[in-house]
Amino acid sequence: MTAGVAALPAQEIGAILLAIANFDAFNEDNDPYDTHDCALLYVGDRQLLWKIDYYDRALANLSPDASDPAVTIRVMTVMLPEEY
Repeated sequence: MTAGVAALPAQEIGAILLAIANFDAFNEDNDPYDTHDCALLYVGDRQLLWKIDYYDRALANLSPDASDPAVTIRVMTVMLPEEY
């Protein structure tokens, strides 16, 4: 999580992480490539953005094949939209 999210109260961070874990409202507008790796959502009145990036096993470059867990490490970032 970014510094902005980390600075929120612990209870709010918990609610944010739970909302992300339960998120399944993907549609053509927010997931046009059907990858389920990025979304905007609201938790209470707060808007958040989460995204998943796909890196090689050394975390030095992008993965050569994001669909292959043998060569990919996924990193999720949770942020406030203004931190993007």
